[in-house]
Amino acid sequence: MTLEKKRYWPKGLPRLLTVPKTSLYYNLEVAATRYPDKPAIVFYDSTLSYAELLKQVEYLAGFLQSECGVAPGDRVGLYSQNCPQYVVAYYAILRAQAVVVPVNPMNLTEELHYCVTDSGARTVLASQELCKQAEPLLGSGDLDQLVVHAYSDYLTETTDLPVPQAVRETRQDYTGPGITLWRDALARELSPEPFEGKHDDLCVIGYTSGTTGKPKGCVHTHASVLAAVAGSALWRGGSPAFSSLAIAPLFHFLGMQGA
Repeated sequence: MTLEKKRYWPKGLPRLLTVPKTSLYYNLEVAATRYPDKPAIVFYDSTLSYAELLKQVEYLAGFLQSECGVAPGDRVGLYSQNCPQYVVAYYAILRAQAVVVPVNPMNLTEELHYCVTDSGARTVLASQELCKQAEPLLGSGDLDQLVVHAYSDYLTETTDLPVPQAVRETRQDYTGPGITLWRDALARELSPEPFEGKHDDLCVIGYTSGTTGKPKGCVHTHASVLAAVAGSALWRGGSPAFSSLAIAPLFHFLGMQGA
């Protein structure tokens, strides 16, 4: 770095980034061990502690492995707006040593079909208002399992905040071959296999918008995602007391590194 550039470099920030050689899931495990009672997620004044977040991640990972047949390296779709279930599902997929395939919730059935078939995902976790877009893929044989969540399940406290109708919508009891409700998946309390993930395992396949053609899957390992997360935390002065307002969509890499 030249002397001129050094003049403008923020004081206290390192000029080189050392990326941890761990998995993204390991970060959650450490945080839950250190700060079990600290709020991990605040959703319209309803909170989920790190301990509860980790417990739900474990149960959902166990369900994915035991009931959906998810094996290490398998792709699993995540099709939802920002919500606590998105975070639980993201880490549960990683806990199962599988690969997250985040899908734009604005995608319709045809676009979802492309992401599912291109990535090879056979299981999708989706919010209930998007279920109608995903269900046809079960009928066509392009999808084996669909786990459906309702945002309102995580509204556990009263709030003065304006809550959109889509978030307040009560849980619908979707049924059918291959469909499982989120609450039922967690209620099974299934334990996952021992975790053996590494920093160079595949972590996420995010799709481009497809402006000039078909969307392209961008492959990231745990190491490359951690590089973005670590760099973002350093630049913004992250600490255990740091809170982040997750307004960017979590299916987008900007949302992933900022949340």
